[in-house]
Amino acid sequence: MKKGDAQNLPKGWEIKRLDEVCEFGNGLWTGKKPPFKSVGVIRNTNFTKDGKLDDSDIVYLDVEQSQFAKRKLQYGDIILEKSGGGPKQPVGRVIIFDKKKGDFSFSNFTSVIRIANPKTVDFTYLHRYLFFSYVSGATEAMQSHSTGIRNLKFDEYKALEIPLPPLPEQQRIVAILDEAFAAIAKAKANAEQNLKNAKELFESYLQGVFENKGEGWEEKTLGEVLVKTETVDPTKKPNEEFIYLDVSSVNKETKEIENVTVLLGKDAPSRARKLVRTNDVIFATVRPTHSRVALITEEYDEQVCSTGYFVLRAKEFLKNNLVYYFLLTYSFNKQMEKLQKGASYPAVTDSEVKGIYISFPKSLKEQQTIVQKLNVLSAETKKVEAIYNQKINDLEELKKSVLQKAFSGALRCGEPAATKTAKQIAL
Repeated sequence: MKKGDAQNLPKGWEIKRLDEVCEFGNGLWTGKKPPFKSVGVIRNTNFTKDGKLDDSDIVYLDVEQSQFAKRKLQYGDIILEKSGGGPKQPVGRVIIFDKKKGDFSFSNFTSVIRIANPKTVDFTYLHRYLFFSYVSGATEAMQSHSTGIRNLKFDEYKALEIPLPPLPEQQRIVAILDEAFAAIAKAKANAEQNLKNAKELFESYLQGVFENKGEGWEEKTLGEVLVKTETVDPTKKPNEEFIYLDVSSVNKETKEIENVTVLLGKDAPSRARKLVRTNDVIFATVRPTHSRVALITEEYDEQVCSTGYFVLRAKEFLKNNLVYYFLLTYSFNKQMEKLQKGASYPAVTDSEVKGIYISFPKSLKEQQTIVQKLNVLSAETKKVEAIYNQKINDLEELKKSVLQKAFSGALRCGEPAATKTAKQIAL
């Protein structure tokens, strides 16, 4: 919103810079000078993606009383996430401090925004606009990166221009937004529950396949049913291209290979050492409970994956696809959870994976029948998941659309369209 756009706003509206209507305060350092006081400190982890305060894990720290006196939060303050985030998580989220009792402050990764004159600006209205600035991507351009941490360019943020109607109109807009957001939240919760149900239905059926063993089944360790796979050194062919699959190349939700890298042999990282062939199964032994499991398709035949994967290639009496589905079972995942070691970089070894028992029918024909059924059910489940993921995305876009209308003066009383559209999307 620019000051030049004021002429397009309804009568009585004006545009103000954020620093014209607000005061700002930097976050709290714990300090070392007594006397100290136990204070609840709001941190980045207390920000939800919907712009709300999550008070389930507020940390209490002993801080200098002199610092706290200058940084005590007041009801209606807006807390801004100024630093943190990461490559996929821009900073700039905002929450309202809505507690009327207790001693609370905010961390040095955040800042407080306090309205200078509450008779002219409603803090809930301002929060909704700053939330809109974040979800619409307006604040992402105000960020710098330093050693993997994002930092908001605070001077640019303070210069944000806010469309301000008279106070009663601000409050009317907030009431309409709250009603619309409640309908969107309900529709989104329904879509997310249906998505969860679809996943759980497939997982339950999959678990049953390997638990309800019939006649002619046997049980062996994975080490007994696999053949040894090859290692390679791409640097020995420095000018030849190859496709490299690193640990993040497998989508942990869809189990599909994506975001691969084409490299020259001379540029191969030290972890690019495992050869893969069509129908091999790869399983990421780093953070194994993320269940990064994938089947190698012809596109990646004789390419190279990271040593962060265990490459599984079954002997002639077992279908590779059945091994793939076994690695997706709840029981296999729970065993990986028990075996993994390391707090910041949990992992299991190839040998530990080889020690896991798999049950399977001796008949290759029966194996193929099971695989075909699982393929059909997996495909249908993915279709349903795609539908509900799209519904969730559509509801997020609807929220942005409602906010856009609100701050351009186009939101009408009751705004039944948003509620109706949310219900239609959820169906």
